[in-house]
Amino acid sequence: MVSFPPHLQHVPGPPLPLPRWVPAGTLAVLVTAILSAATRLEFSASISLSIARFKYWLPRSTRSERLKFAFMIMTATFSMFVMGSPGFPLKLGIPALYILGILLPVSSQFLLPASPILLWLLFFYSSGFLAPSTRPHIWVSVLPTLETIWYGANISDILTRAGHPVLDVVAWIPYGVVHFAAPAFVAAFLFVFGPPGSIKFFGTAFGFLNLIGVIIQVTFPTAPPWYELREGLTPANYSMKGSPAGLARIDALFGGHGYTVTFTNAPVPFGAFPSLHAACATMEALYCSYFFPLSIQIGGSLIDRILGKGKKIALDARILYWSYAFWLYWCTMYLMHHYLVDLVGGGCLATVCFYFFLDDTQRHYMEDSYPTNPSAPATFSTLQASHSQLNLGTTSRGNDEYALGDINTRDRPPIVNDEERGFGARDPSTLFALDEEDGQEDEAGSRPSGNAGRSITPRPKTPSGTSAQQTQGQATPKAKHNAGKEQGGDDSRDSFDQWG
Repeated sequence: MVSFPPHLQHVPGPPLPLPRWVPAGTLAVLVTAILSAATRLEFSASISLSIARFKYWLPRSTRSERLKFAFMIMTATFSMFVMGSPGFPLKLGIPALYILGILLPVSSQFLLPASPILLWLLFFYSSGFLAPSTRPHIWVSVLPTLETIWYGANISDILTRAGHPVLDVVAWIPYGVVHFAAPAFVAAFLFVFGPPGSIKFFGTAFGFLNLIGVIIQVTFPTAPPWYELREGLTPANYSMKGSPAGLARIDALFGGHGYTVTFTNAPVPFGAFPSLHAACATMEALYCSYFFPLSIQIGGSLIDRILGKGKKIALDARILYWSYAFWLYWCTMYLMHHYLVDLVGGGCLATVCFYFFLDDTQRHYMEDSYPTNPSAPATFSTLQASHSQLNLGTTSRGNDEYALGDINTRDRPPIVNDEERGFGARDPSTLFALDEEDGQEDEAGSRPSGNAGRSITPRPKTPSGTSAQQTQGQATPKAKHNAGKEQGGDDSRDSFDQWG
């Protein structure tokens, strides 16, 4: 990632105070993080600033970045060429609006990270205008044959037989609703809580995942389960329309026709393999598991009666992330849109894209310099404290603070051993606490007098048998390393205006 000089950087606004009416606890942590993220938004409309940033980035960009943008430009040019509606010259307004958007800093902070996603949507829409004579043969029997050979039966057909209106609604919620909103929620959480560069990482991996998936569907068209149910194994042609399959029952249940119209006129009706529904769910579960390994504390009167007063059950949130993914896997087969082999292909494609675009900077933040062990669940306040320290850019480190500066992965390997990472040395659930600024609360638990506000205070634990002076001495080299790498401004923070 190219770091801009101070005169090209966006300087965040002053910290926004936490409203007095916000109660202490998880809500205070969430509101504080949102207010902090709001100060990083840029409202400049200076086109010259964007041009200066591009001129600074271009000679310093890597070969892989230039190849990535060259591929995106060629794909966008092809998509605009085959697009039939709107016609020429009206369709030239699409690239014109995009160029104007990336020239304005106020909009480029959103458009640049989302460019791969926008390219996927453009290519998906334009693929519907390809002439049938230029399209490849539609494979009807490949997927059901592979399904029977590999798994012994047609799993999608077996799940479809157990149809019920209640199951229809249960399948519709993740497939027809959550699937379209989940990427926006993941991106928002990454912007608020994620380390620097995580938004760009998500936009690139998620966009190229779907773009590659659509390219495979266009070059290797395959019939979904609903075609076998409707037409059997007879040869298919491009004059045939798509089908909402099981979602038609949802339209009938709610008296609408939205899914019927959408899937009937889909640009790629024969795009069963790979399943992009399964791929997106897998990608979202990977991101949430990697960046948000939270521990959810479940309590209440029922838990008190079972475990005792004051006891709580700690639930690893990653169980919920992957439960959603497997829930959607079942939905795709139950609604007759995909075979099991399609889900395997989509999941594998998502995993490859995630780890291919996961660069050393993200690994260094999450696996080396993150204050807690990322492979163990941590409380919500721990996540926010870790996020804050990754972006403070301060250099001092004493007994009561843990500061991180700019990270240069060339100076040390991004993957460290268990001792450096802190396995078994610290309890992530007690590393940080939500306290008043003076570190104490009064006996009644009320706020201190004056204008003191709440803040996230890190509390590193000292291993038994080791003095505080020894612990501080061991941390001195890393603090010196961070101090030497520190730069002014908000350079280390996730910025939407990064060209690279």
